[in-house]
Amino acid sequence: MVESIARVRHIRVTPQKARRVVALIKGKQAQEALAILKFAPQGASEPIYKLVAAAIANARVKADKDAEYLDEQDLYVANAYVDEGTTLKRFQPRAQGRAFQIKKRTSHITVVLSTPEVADAAPAAKTSKKASK
Repeated sequence: MVESIARVRHIRVTPQKARRVVALIKGKQAQEALAILKFAPQGASEPIYKLVAAAIANARVKADKDAEYLDEQDLYVANAYVDEGTTLKRFQPRAQGRAFQIKKRTSHITVVLSTPEVADAAPAAKTSKKASK
């Protein structure tokens, strides 16, 4: 089983908007996720597309390093989540000498790709105990 992780930190997308896009690809195959992200109209879909592509490349490198076979069609998005990054605070001048605070939010996005587990051992036979009366 190959598992690869790709992260991007301090990306200038609000976490709320990024979570909407990440919800589209959770549990999907990696190639299908790339197709969804390519045509998604949201602005956060472009950096997440690049992140999934990087995770696929990481899986390829990890499989080569461990001398394992990797079929990229088997990869799926095992987990994807968005954490809140640092908030850049800016000020905009307002009327009568006041200042209005603008919060420019950032996100930390993580994508975990994995191949499905293949059970080598046969399932153990279930034994049932009958109650004696």
